[in-house]
Amino acid sequence: MVADMKPVKAISKMSSGEPLKITAFGDSLTYGWMVSKGYLDYLGELISSTYPESRVEILNRGVPGDTALDGFSRMKRDVKGDRADLVLVQFGLNDAYTGFSPDEFESNLERIITELKSSFNPEIALLTSVYIKMPEYRHVLHYYDRILMLAERYSLPVARVHKYWEGKVAGGADFYKLVQGDGVHPTEEGYKLFAEAVMDIFRPAVSSGE
Repeated sequence: MVADMKPVKAISKMSSGEPLKITAFGDSLTYGWMVSKGYLDYLGELISSTYPESRVEILNRGVPGDTALDGFSRMKRDVKGDRADLVLVQFGLNDAYTGFSPDEFESNLERIITELKSSFNPEIALLTSVYIKMPEYRHVLHYYDRILMLAERYSLPVARVHKYWEGKVAGGADFYKLVQGDGVHPTEEGYKLFAEAVMDIFRPAVSSGE
C-alpha cells in the first residue's frame, strides 16, 4: 500500500546523523505564501525534535502560481543542481484553477517524476495540498486522486495533506483559522498542520513482529 511507503534512505540518515539534503519543490504552499513560517519551517522543527541527531538541510524551491508544467520547465535550474537526497513534490492547486485537466496534470507530474529518476535519482515523495471546504473548489480532489495514483504506480511515499486537514476539521478544528482570506492558502496554524501531515512519512514504519 502507498500509505506504508517511506523514504527509507532519508529516515536512515536522519536517525544516524548523516547529512541529508531535502529539496521542496512546488507552488505557493511550498513557498510559504504571506506567512512568517511556512510548512518547511515547521517540518524542520519536527524533524529535529523527532531525530535529535539529524543534520538536515531543507531547500525551498516553491514558486507561487506554478503548475506542474511550470515546475517541469524549471527543474534544471531549481532542482537538479541541488542534487538532493530527497525531493518533496507538491503541485495541483494551480493546475486545477488554471484550466489544466486532471489528465494533463497527471502527465506533467509524471514527467517530473521520470525526469528526477533518470537524472540523479533521488528519493521522491509526493504531497497533496490543503483540504478545500468550498463546494465550488471541490474539483481539486480529482487532481489529488491523480497524485495518489502516481504514488501507487511508482511506489512512492505520499503525504495526504488534505486528508490530514479534513480529519482535524472533522475533529473540531476551525477551518477558517487554518486558511487565509482566499480559503486556500494556509495561515501559520494551517502550515503547522501541513507539516505534521508531511512528517508522517518520516516516522519509521511500525513493525508487526511477534
